[in-house]
Amino acid sequence: MVRIILGHKNPSSSSLCPHDGMMADPSRPRWSLVVSLVCLRAIGAAFGTGKAGIGIAGLGAFRPELVMKSLIPVVMSGIIAVYGLVVSVLITGSLDPAQPYPLFTGFVHLGAGLACGMTGMAAGYAIGHVGDACVRAYLHESKVFVTMVLILIFAEVLGLYGLIVAIIMHSSTSTIGCPAELLAS
Repeated sequence: MVRIILGHKNPSSSSLCPHDGMMADPSRPRWSLVVSLVCLRAIGAAFGTGKAGIGIAGLGAFRPELVMKSLIPVVMSGIIAVYGLVVSVLITGSLDPAQPYPLFTGFVHLGAGLACGMTGMAAGYAIGHVGDACVRAYLHESKVFVTMVLILIFAEVLGLYGLIVAIIMHSSTSTIGCPAELLAS
């Protein structure tokens, strides 16, 4: 049953390598997992930008000279999306339609995409809330600025950890191939 769900044409086949894996089907693009990675990262970045932008707009109404210094959360949210782009380019660049795409590699790429995407969404959420609250506090007390930057760095590191995990996972697939006897069957 599991092999049928994963896309194997022959449920009695013991092979997890040949071209019958779930992402090797030509009718299903292999890059669909990359799209989910970029979307999760973009959701996090968009939330962080929007939430921090609300605080910046409120600050600008009272003290417009502080707006440029308060853009740090928005810039850091944009960096979150760039991390996802890096991993998606790595995964997409390793795909070759002429080569077999082992099921193991597909699941590792999926896991790398989810690790990177989910940490990006969490980092964007944290940056948005911290950015909004700290920018509003910065309106009343300028000493909050350094604290805001430090907290934002720690929130950004969440996304960086996901990038590192995804790169490590992706690099583990470069040495995995299908044994010749499985490709022949």
